[in-house]
Amino acid sequence: MQQPLTSDPRSHGDAEWALRPELAAEAREAAHGFLAALVPEPSAHTSQNLVLLVSELVANAIRHAGEVTSLHLRADRRSLHVVVDDPSPAPPQERAPDLTGGTGGFGWPMIQRLAEKVTVLPNAGGGKTIRAVLAR
Repeated sequence: MQQPLTSDPRSHGDAEWALRPELAAEAREAAHGFLAALVPEPSAHTSQNLVLLVSELVANAIRHAGEVTSLHLRADRRSLHVVVDDPSPAPPQERAPDLTGGTGGFGWPMIQRLAEKVTVLPNAGGGKTIRAVLAR
């Protein structure tokens, strides 16, 4: 995993981290570090939602696209932004949840409920970018 790029959040309330996690656990760890660096730190509820969003987006990219090409976490005075790039051009598909635990189906609807806004954009060189925004 690459080291995050950070700005000093104490100077103006903004921060940005960029990395390329190979596992969802690495992405969660990075999200916790990112949140701890913010001043003021978001509420526990917002922090939990951000970590869950990061974990699901990264896990989905690994599962369905084979890897995460980049993860960006950014904060400004009003919002927290999660941006995940992966090599697959296929957009996420909502599907019926598998209640036996075999094939999932819970992540994408959860992402859409947790975030204020979710966008999926194709990348010029192939692949896609998924952006999720939370109120800070």
